[in-house]
Amino acid sequence: MHHAVKWRLIALNPADACEAPRPDKTEMEVFNAEEVRQLLTLIRDHEDEAIIKTALFTGMRQGELLGLRWRDVDLDQKVLHVQQTVGRLPKVGFVFRPCPKNKRSRRLIALPEIVISALKKHKKLKATEELKAEKYAEHNLVFCTPAGEPLDPSALGRRFKALAQQMHRPKMRFHDLRHTHATMLFSQGVHPKIVQERLGHETISITLDTYSHVQPGMQEEAVARLENLFKK
Repeated sequence: MHHAVKWRLIALNPADACEAPRPDKTEMEVFNAEEVRQLLTLIRDHEDEAIIKTALFTGMRQGELLGLRWRDVDLDQKVLHVQQTVGRLPKVGFVFRPCPKNKRSRRLIALPEIVISALKKHKKLKATEELKAEKYAEHNLVFCTPAGEPLDPSALGRRFKALAQQMHRPKMRFHDLRHTHATMLFSQGVHPKIVQERLGHETISITLDTYSHVQPGMQEEAVARLENLFKK
């Protein structure tokens, strides 16, 4: 319609008078530090141990995790490159795409030792599965089925829900691991710009708006530091 106005096919764009409906904002759920420790104990030797730890300590989106390839991971340098995402479309199946959200979606993420250890253990498991498989898909995926195919995101979500139920946090979703990562960084005084870069947000304002609930506590800490600076 906008182009039709420019081409003078119509005088006015009737869609200009319409207001797009705003989707209801899902309430954010996060694990606190003690719950994170509980989760790490709970997933020990669980089939999703590696992907949950990677999600928790990188803040990657689910599609980015499911599309992560071994060639995008450098275990020696302790970094990974977010290059692609994978999603499942009805009647089509799994579709791989370069990270499309914004130019910052393609990014480099530094990895803590807990993720490095989990990925090394996971890589050995996947190598064993590849040797046993009659046919192994050549997607080079880090997180995949025993046949090398992409993981079913719905099944992954259900397994995580079962873990959350055991922790008496039934509202927690797999995506909330991303929120937990950001909240942990803010609570430790990490600069918002670093949080933005790790999450792949297009602007720092998105990061600050999304995690504004963390700001009151940060402001109290800032005031306390100022008081301590001049206290004698």
